[in-house]
Amino acid sequence: MSCIEKICRREEKISVIGLGYVGMPIAVAFSKVADVIGFDISEAKVNLYKNGIDPTNEVGNDAIKNSTVKFTSDENELKNSVFHIVAVPTPVNPDHTPDLRPIESASQIVGRNLVKGAIVVFESTVYPGVTEEICVPILEEVSGLKCGIDFKVGYSPERINPGDKVHRLESIIKVVSGMDQESLDTIASVYELVVAAGVYRAHSIKVAEAAKVIENSQRDINIAFMNELSIIFNKMGIDTIEVLKAAGTKWNFLHFYPGLVGGHCIGVDPYYLTYKAEQLGYHSQIVLAGRRINDDMGKYVVENLIKNLIKANISVKTAKVAILGFTFKENCPDTRNTRVIDIVNELREYGLEPGIYDPEANNQEVVHEYGLKLSPLSDIENMDAIIIAVAHSEFLNLTQADFNLMFKKTSNETRVILDVKGILNRAQYEELGYHYWRL
Repeated sequence: MSCIEKICRREEKISVIGLGYVGMPIAVAFSKVADVIGFDISEAKVNLYKNGIDPTNEVGNDAIKNSTVKFTSDENELKNSVFHIVAVPTPVNPDHTPDLRPIESASQIVGRNLVKGAIVVFESTVYPGVTEEICVPILEEVSGLKCGIDFKVGYSPERINPGDKVHRLESIIKVVSGMDQESLDTIASVYELVVAAGVYRAHSIKVAEAAKVIENSQRDINIAFMNELSIIFNKMGIDTIEVLKAAGTKWNFLHFYPGLVGGHCIGVDPYYLTYKAEQLGYHSQIVLAGRRINDDMGKYVVENLIKNLIKANISVKTAKVAILGFTFKENCPDTRNTRVIDIVNELREYGLEPGIYDPEANNQEVVHEYGLKLSPLSDIENMDAIIIAVAHSEFLNLTQADFNLMFKKTSNETRVILDVKGILNRAQYEELGYHYWRL
């Protein structure tokens, strides 16, 4: 009987290592057709799932409560699995080099609990070669087993888009790869159990790894182009969004917009690609140029805030500033690699400590990761300037009356709004006398 048949008959188990924004939805999806072990080193996170709480908001509390996933932080449970999916984060270090410690640690955990005949599939974003050149040796050393004989490996890049309720695991074509034809067939068959959109069989593991890093590098470069256009058009006194609306009427124009580029993918993946390129003696030009532009956007936003405070005759030194939104994207609690922190740090360079309100962000996570305490909306009052940094649904419905409660009781001519995401009607606020600016 094949591996896939045993999984479908629930005679063998699937394990998911890493229960974050990627791993948890995978575990829940597979639990509908197979027995699943959901493992994470964080006991606190596992306890939330055991209590039916979804801190990511990716599938919701009800889906967690009704799930048959066996959530655990006991790695010995992994011995009961023959199909392991590794979905741990792969961040970058402060110097922008890949931080492979999470995936190396996960490989050690899996290796300690690997049984003969098992398959290990990595979903974490890596540069080409990591699966076979870094993870496999760890698996072999720790397990004492031989890859290709006692166990096999594959790679299937995650395409989870946090907060996106349309493009889900089930509805996105899944790229899969294996070390040989047999492993590829098995891996493809397993994912086809839950991915209605189907799978794409990559030519090799390295091809699949490379496909993942260029997907987000492409978006990063396109957004960098929009950000550079925004800088140029602002100098010309032209509204960038209006330019993009006009250009967007052409059938083949690509619809990207300027903004802060953070998160665990777009702002990180390009560095994995350029790191490997540099190891091979090639210094990236386009990819790193895009990264530099996007990394500097927080500073650029604050520079324009200062200019508008001066135009409004507001003392920069004593200005009260609030930031609306701290997560890396709209309607999502994820604050990993949020570039709003760049705005905060740059404001501090001017001696300004902003109030920050975010209805979606996890307060404890923000305190732990950034040492910041978010403010309740009621504390956002008597402000001189408001920076709308994230386009949460709650912010889309803000009216002038709402802003009146946030600003000082002065005329509109001394109120500054920086609409980073361009969610407000520019003409309306300029007609009212606000000092309005957007990318």
